[in-house]
Amino acid sequence: MSEPQTPSWLLISVLFSSVPLSPALSMTLHEAAWNLLRTDGGVGDVAGDLVSGKVRNLKKDFVLGTLAGPGFEAEIDTAHGSGLVRFLLTRQGIEAMKMREERPRYLN
Repeated sequence: MSEPQTPSWLLISVLFSSVPLSPALSMTLHEAAWNLLRTDGGVGDVAGDLVSGKVRNLKKDFVLGTLAGPGFEAEIDTAHGSGLVRFLLTRQGIEAMKMREERPRYLN
């Protein structure tokens, strides 16, 4: 039986978006940001059925209410047009990804 997937709103917190964000688009941005965070990368591509563009690691922590985490900015093209998204990876999202990576492959 597969483990339930973590909801996108627990993984990222959007600070600003000029385009509508679906849960699938949020997850795509989260994956791109996570890859940048764990490799200490500066800029990475994001591409898929829903989006194409660049995600930039701002290398700063941001706070939104009680949520805090590393900040990212994405310049993307979607079916709803081009736009800018600023978001942070939540600590819960970071911990969920660390736990997922630490599990044996046959459990993922």
